[in-house]
Amino acid sequence: MSITGERDAPGAAASDEVRDFYEKLPYPPPLTHLDDRESYKNPARRRALYHRIWPRGRPGGRQEILIAGCGTSQAARYAMREPDARVTAIDISETSLRHTADLKRQYSLENLELHPLALESVRKLGRSFDLIVCTGVLHHLPDPDLGLCALRDVLNPQGAIHLMVYAAYGRAGIYMLQEYCRLLRIGTTAQDLRDLGSLLEALPKDHPLAQLLSRAKDFREPAAIADALLHPRDRAYTVPELYAWLERCGVSFGRWLEQAPYLPQCGALANTPHAERLCALPEPEQHAAAELFRGTLTQHRLIAHRSDAPGAKSAIRFSGEQWRDYVPIRLPWALCVRDRAPPGYVAVLLNPAHEHRDLLLPINAWQERLLGAIDGQRSLGDIVQEYETRGGAHRALPFFQRLWHYDQIVFDASRTRAAL
Repeated sequence: MSITGERDAPGAAASDEVRDFYEKLPYPPPLTHLDDRESYKNPARRRALYHRIWPRGRPGGRQEILIAGCGTSQAARYAMREPDARVTAIDISETSLRHTADLKRQYSLENLELHPLALESVRKLGRSFDLIVCTGVLHHLPDPDLGLCALRDVLNPQGAIHLMVYAAYGRAGIYMLQEYCRLLRIGTTAQDLRDLGSLLEALPKDHPLAQLLSRAKDFREPAAIADALLHPRDRAYTVPELYAWLERCGVSFGRWLEQAPYLPQCGALANTPHAERLCALPEPEQHAAAELFRGTLTQHRLIAHRSDAPGAKSAIRFSGEQWRDYVPIRLPWALCVRDRAPPGYVAVLLNPAHEHRDLLLPINAWQERLLGAIDGQRSLGDIVQEYETRGGAHRALPFFQRLWHYDQIVFDASRTRAAL
C-alpha cells in the first residue's frame, strides 16, 4: 500500500512548524486496534448519524468522504463505519498517515486512500466530496479562511461539512497556561512534559483550567498536554465570530452536532427570567447568548453546507405542516434513567455527549408512552394524530420538539413533500 500525493501548499513554510510538531507528537495518540467494531456496523446508529447530517437526504450513489487532517485513526474509523463509501484522508504529518496506514492494513480497509497533502491544497485531488470531516484542524492553520474556502470548493452542492473548532471562552485557562509555558520557554521534551503534568496537579482548584481538567479524560497524557499547551499555533472562535467566518467563506450554518447547550429552550437557561426574551432573538444570537451563559464551551462542533446549496439541507422546522412527514429516530446512545427520577416523573432522559449537568429532561408517564411510540418508521403526524383522538395533540408536538432540542432524537425528513 502506497501513500501518494503532494505536500506543497499556499503558506507551506508557515505550516512547517505545525508539521514538525505532529511528527514528534502525533495526536490523538496512535491506536494499535479499533475497539467495539460492531458499533460501527450497527444500522440504527448509522441511520441516526446519517440523518443528523442529512435530515432531508442526499443524492444516491457511492458516497465520497474526505477526512481533512485525519490524524492517527479518524479516517480508519470512518472507512470501517462506511464500507460502501470511498474515504479519502489527507494530513501534513507522515507519522500520522503511517499509523492510519497500519490500521488500513490490519482491518483490510480497501475503501480508504491516504495522501500527504496540506488542507489548503485539497483541490489538487481533483475530486469533490459528499461529506467532509475536518475536526481540530482549521484553527491550527496560518489562514483558517483559506482552509475553509478550499474545503468549500471541493464540497458537492448538496454535501455537508462536519467541523470542529475551538471555542474561546471555555479555553481561557488553556491560553493562560500557554502564556505561562512561553514565559518559561517550556519545550516538548519528555522531562518538560512530565514537569507540566506535575504543574497541572498543583494548579489552584479555582484556576480557570481546573474544571476542564476534571472533565477531560486524557488531559494529563503527555500528547494531550503538548497539544493543548505547547502547540505552535491555534485560535478560538466565539459564536458570532464563527458565524461571520462561515459567511466569509461561502458556507452556511446547518446545526450544532449537540445543539442543547446552545439553545435557550434547554436546561437551566430555560428557567431564567430571560428565557422568553432569549427565544425571541434570531437563532445566531440565541446561540451566542447561550455560549456566554454557559461560559465553559471549549469546542464548537457543527454541520455546515455550501451557501449556494439548493435548499436548507439541515433545516428542521415545526411551522406549517411539513413536520407531519418527519420520522423521529431515537439516538441509540441517548439514555433513559429510571432510578431516582424527580417527584411526579418516571424517568430522566440524558445524552452522554452533553458535558453540562443541567441538560436533563424529566418525563412523566404520558410522555414515556409518547417516547415509546417512536419506532423509526411511523411519521410524527401519525403519532400525533393518534393522540389527537385522545385530546393530547397540543401537548404531543411540543414534547417531540423538546426531544429534538435535547438531542434525544433526529428526524428523517426525506419523505416531506418539499424533499420530493
